[in-house]
Amino acid sequence: MKINNKELPQIGQGTWYIGENPHTYQQEKEAIITGIQNGLNVIDTAEMYGDGLSEILIGDAIKDFDRQSLYLVSKVYPHNAGRNHIFISLEESLKRLNTHYLDLYLLHWRGSVPLKETVECMEELKSRGMIKAWGVSNFDTDDMEELWKVPNGNQCAVNQVLYHVASRGIEYDLIPWHERHNIPIMAYCPIAHGGKLRKNLYQNKVLNQIAINHQATVPQIMLAFVIRKPNIIAIVKSGNIRHVLENAKALNVTLTNEELDMIDQEFPAPTHKTYLDIV
Repeated sequence: MKINNKELPQIGQGTWYIGENPHTYQQEKEAIITGIQNGLNVIDTAEMYGDGLSEILIGDAIKDFDRQSLYLVSKVYPHNAGRNHIFISLEESLKRLNTHYLDLYLLHWRGSVPLKETVECMEELKSRGMIKAWGVSNFDTDDMEELWKVPNGNQCAVNQVLYHVASRGIEYDLIPWHERHNIPIMAYCPIAHGGKLRKNLYQNKVLNQIAINHQATVPQIMLAFVIRKPNIIAIVKSGNIRHVLENAKALNVTLTNEELDMIDQEFPAPTHKTYLDIV
């Protein structure tokens, strides 16, 4: 897929909760390095994650790689997304990541700062060369419509939202809107957030049968489902080398039409508008 004319793999590395525990720091660092070495060069983080600790770990992990081979994404808090704070927020993120620029800078979710002001600041950051592109996160269809009415709002490169096999609400009108406007979607939590939901999905008979068909794991099938459309990239978190390697192999799993029908029957697509799931 392409974001801002740069070709990227359809699976990237998420880093929520990564870098916060000194006892797992080295393991998580090696997981990110392994991911990059196996083609997962999109790395997603945020100033919110561990109050910057995630960005620090990423900066450590990428120090020996060619910067141009990587695609770094970070997010700004809504209360920092105005002229009074966004430039400082970005500078701090860049310092922690040990880089001179971001490939993509996202508004983490909507806040009280007017979209017009945030867009103006994002465009200024682009002109300064501090970011290559900007986007949004947790924006529903009406939010995107409102953004498009703002001057330069149509320069938005990406919208990052929650999406997985058991949370398909965005298929009703948000994905079609993005397809009409040729704006990619980043799907976070593509293998579901932890807890009871993920456990139930991993034990689901249909997903397990499809996994057997492909000699794959259920998470790989869930990733393959999310990236079945060419304009979606899955951002999946893992601080475990084995899981990172499994995630990378999901790029080679293609679900059949029959398998997609089985998933539709087990996890029906929405027939009406629903609010965004947000974690």
